[in-house]
Amino acid sequence: MLEQPYVYEARALVEPDWRRLPGFADVTDEQWRSAQWQRVNCVKNLRQLRGVYGDLLDETFYADVEADQAGRATMSLLLPPQMLNTMVPHEVPSTATMLADPVRRYMLPVASDRLSGAAASHPYAARDSLHEHEMWAVEGLTHRYPTKVLAELLSTCPQYCGHCTRMDLVGNSTPAVPKLKFELKPVDRQGQMLDYLRATPGVRDVVVSGGDVANLPFKNLEAFVAGLLEIESVRDIRLATKALMGMPQHWLQDDVVEGMTRLATTAQARGVSLAIHTHVNAAQSVTPLVAEAAQTMLAVGVRDVRNQGVLLKGVNDSAAELLDLCFALLDGAGITPYYFYMCDMIPSAEHWRVSLAQAQTLQHDIMGYLPGFATPRIVCDVPYVGKRWVHQVAEYDRERGISYWTKNYRTGIEAGDEAALDRRYTYYDPISTLPASGQRWWAERDSDPVAAEVRAASSRAASVADLEV
Repeated sequence: MLEQPYVYEARALVEPDWRRLPGFADVTDEQWRSAQWQRVNCVKNLRQLRGVYGDLLDETFYADVEADQAGRATMSLLLPPQMLNTMVPHEVPSTATMLADPVRRYMLPVASDRLSGAAASHPYAARDSLHEHEMWAVEGLTHRYPTKVLAELLSTCPQYCGHCTRMDLVGNSTPAVPKLKFELKPVDRQGQMLDYLRATPGVRDVVVSGGDVANLPFKNLEAFVAGLLEIESVRDIRLATKALMGMPQHWLQDDVVEGMTRLATTAQARGVSLAIHTHVNAAQSVTPLVAEAAQTMLAVGVRDVRNQGVLLKGVNDSAAELLDLCFALLDGAGITPYYFYMCDMIPSAEHWRVSLAQAQTLQHDIMGYLPGFATPRIVCDVPYVGKRWVHQVAEYDRERGISYWTKNYRTGIEAGDEAALDRRYTYYDPISTLPASGQRWWAERDSDPVAAEVRAASSRAASVADLEV
């Protein structure tokens, strides 16, 4: 066989032995497969984290976690046992191996991960970096694309990712980020969403998200999706859940399987595509339980299970890591690799973000290995624009790390904006990735009128207050 930069090797999935962790040493197989047990035993604070790892980790590690939670963390701790078990999966963890672990790097951030001082956040970083709230047609329903909407049904998840793009709304408040709250009752909010969609037949595609739909009582999720299935214009429904990976036990519960069977049967009868979108960033997260959950959803009639990952430095920022992940998803679990988003410009995220140039190189380097239908697109979610394949950039100033983008549609807030389709929209590389001249250019700027304009235009008073500090 010809020598190649990446050599494919079929790998069997392995469920890491949770008994190697002191806090799970006596946990039975039956307990581990229980979604209720997983939820009850989530790690939500430092005391519970110590209870899992004990003396395996040095006090310096626990202090590092504590410092991050007290300082720059935008998400509180919430880690199911399943998620913890995929960190340093095949050996007894140590402080060094935990610090180096890719899943730990984005699910259990520590203060020493982040860049120091002002460098931790880009000058243009914003709580609601994609301006989704400005595009709410009704509370929680973002109408950004002409034919698609995002329905945020709730503001919690079974696990909290450190890099969460909706960190201003999702999860518990942290010292760095007082979280916003929905004002309407869930039943009223969901009712308004369905009313809007009935009155807006130009929308055919609904992403049902949050938060994570796995945190919604299934009867409530089923009722909302059943309502969508009654709307003639809705042809695609996508359920967004990282829990398919973080807590696959949820998707294997009898009531969930039975309910998804009902929804899938109705969707098929109506000719509607019902799919699940999950969020896996590292190959080691794909275990037999994840594969079982995905295969179960496909077996009950879900059209497809797809993965939308995030491109993160130190997690999956090499071609080999991306390809290992894609093959684990596709071959091991029947999950279709779909997107890898560049990490959004939220506060304190610069240590995770990669430059557009690196993203373009990675897209180039993964081509040709996977089937075309399962070759993920690496995309940049440009504020006020939306998803753009990284090679669609109109202009790119690599020295200053400023990329310029165009779009071919108006968002819900641009009905009267005649210049919307002619304007160029900006996105910014991490300053730490720029050449010395580019870093000097940013350092020498006493004021940043563009950033000030972004702050002033924010629809969220909390965002403005936070950014002005």
